[in-house]
Amino acid sequence: MKKYLCMLGMISFYVGADAADFTDTAQVVSSAPVYERVAKRQRECWTEAIAVDAPREHSVGGAVVGGVAGALIGSQIGQGSGKQAATVAGGVAGAMAGDRIASQNSQQTREVERCREVETGGPPVEVIKGYSVTYHYNGQDITTILPYQPGATIRIGVSVIEDRR
Repeated sequence: MKKYLCMLGMISFYVGADAADFTDTAQVVSSAPVYERVAKRQRECWTEAIAVDAPREHSVGGAVVGGVAGALIGSQIGQGSGKQAATVAGGVAGAMAGDRIASQNSQQTREVERCREVETGGPPVEVIKGYSVTYHYNGQDITTILPYQPGATIRIGVSVIEDRR
């Protein structure tokens, strides 16, 4: 139990050492939109028919027909016990071939919607990219770009930097 408490104390010490960052509030001095000129764009969509593989379905009929045909062909080969072996081998090979032929993937088509963004031509439009914000903190005016229009104050992050002398 003492080891557990000691380890817990050490972990909390190290975690606390990294938690030196904090937030503060600063007074906003000015805020102005930052514009970007972009070409007019619109979404263009169309429908395409694409080929997809249908799921394989095993056919017993194909294996049976292939097995009988293979056995008939195999029985025409050889003499004596070789003839019997050829009949069995022909039946097995025919069943495998018949199953494979009967259960080949068939192609089906499916409708798929495709879209893309295209330039429409004409004059570019101006869109707001962000806001140039100047705020007063710790006796200094600092300017930054924000993705939103701030109010009278903003929250800022303050971080401690280790001084290595």
